[in-house]
Parts: sequence; C-alpha cells; structure tokens
Amino acid sequence: MHCRPGCGACCIAPSITSPIPGMEGGKPAGVRCVQLDAANRCRLFGRPERPAFCAGLKPAADMCGDSPAQAIAWLTALEQATSPG
Repeated sequence: MHCRPGCGACCIAPSITSPIPGMEGGKPAGVRCVQLDAANRCRLFGRPERPAFCAGLKPAADMCGDSPAQAIAWLTALEQATSPG
C-alpha cells in the first residue's frame, strides 16, 4: 500500500519523541509537524534527518482507512491507547 496523496495524518496525529529539524524536542500528538508541506507531504522523506519513528510507520489499510479523517481517528486512538497515564 502507498500513502494517500494529501493525507498527512501520520505527521499530525502521533507524538514523536525524537528530534525533528525545526522541532528539536519532538512533536506532541495532534500537532502538525513543521516538516509537513502545504500539500501534506513530508519534506524529510528519504532523508537521513527523518526520525526513525516516521521511517518505521508504513501505510496499511486499517491505519489509513478510506480518508484522511479516518486515518487521523485511527492514529489518535492508537496514540491514546499507548500513551502512559
């Protein structure tokens, strides 16, 4: 499966604890990554600065659903289920 053009859900919904250029302290859940461009594409895709978390997240039918809204909802639920506290 390939990423849905213009989705960007994986760059918004999950928290990322490792440094990202422009977000050295990582990214909180629900916050748009500064490396997500206006077309919702990652500016770091394929570059060594891209966090390992991002490179390891692969599109899948259950995660991506039928729309960006479904992907955001699935990833948000996963984030909540796996967050401490």
